[in-house]
Amino acid sequence: MVTSMTGFGQAERTMAGYQIGIDLKSVNHRYCEIVIRMPKEFARYENAVKAAIGQHVKRGRVDAYVTVERAGGTPQNVHIDWNLALGYRQAAEELRERFALQDPLTLRDLIAVPGLLTYGSGMPEDEEGIEAALTACAEEAAAALCVMRRREGAYLQQELEQRIAVLEKHRSAAAELAPLVVRDYAEKLKARIGELLHQPPDESRLAMEVALFADRASIDEELARLLSHAAQFRELLLLGEPQGRRLDFLVQEMNREVNTIGSKANDARLSALVVEMKSELEKLREQIQNIE
Repeated sequence: MVTSMTGFGQAERTMAGYQIGIDLKSVNHRYCEIVIRMPKEFARYENAVKAAIGQHVKRGRVDAYVTVERAGGTPQNVHIDWNLALGYRQAAEELRERFALQDPLTLRDLIAVPGLLTYGSGMPEDEEGIEAALTACAEEAAAALCVMRRREGAYLQQELEQRIAVLEKHRSAAAELAPLVVRDYAEKLKARIGELLHQPPDESRLAMEVALFADRASIDEELARLLSHAAQFRELLLLGEPQGRRLDFLVQEMNREVNTIGSKANDARLSALVVEMKSELEKLREQIQNIE
């Protein structure tokens, strides 16, 4: 089945009083590119998160937004710079003695000292637990992403099947028209020669000329290859593994065959069919850019 490269997925986990959230957004890309954005104190777990997502995504650009927030009711860790506190107290004692001051040093005075109290991240010390929580959250978000990508892929597959059916219809019309082009050429050539010479043309020479034209204008090989490529295209749509690149290659090959038919076309009706087929191929190509 076809899988789209566009989608969204998210998941949440609670770990040691912290709420972990991961949002994934994927768009089209030629290769697999996973970009992680997370708090710097958790940056060392980036590769683990990327690997967890990469197990589910084979192609496309995935932007992962990782948030880690303190859960409600969890106390904030506060760190005291004891050296600064002792230095400030010593300086206060020296000032009081030198200027004969009576005011005592209070707790409020110490708390107001810049840099004395710092607020730590409070990140849990269990690194294995942190990594396990982050990877589990990433895998859950990636699984949700893949569900949406497969859902979008189902719509894409229907669209592609309809487009390839229209292309095959135009291809069949061209196959029916091809012999008529040679017949019409023979009739027009015979009538033209008769007008110029005022007598019936030499049938052998006429047959030779028509045979040469039929050889130059023959599109049998191109039509056969076009039919084969369309059949392969349908088969790839039913496979479970990523097929975006192979489908894109087949569209390029079909476009090449249609271009050759166009260069050989000596009939307005055939040229019109070529235009229709190229239009369908362009629509196929645009949709395939979304396929994993």
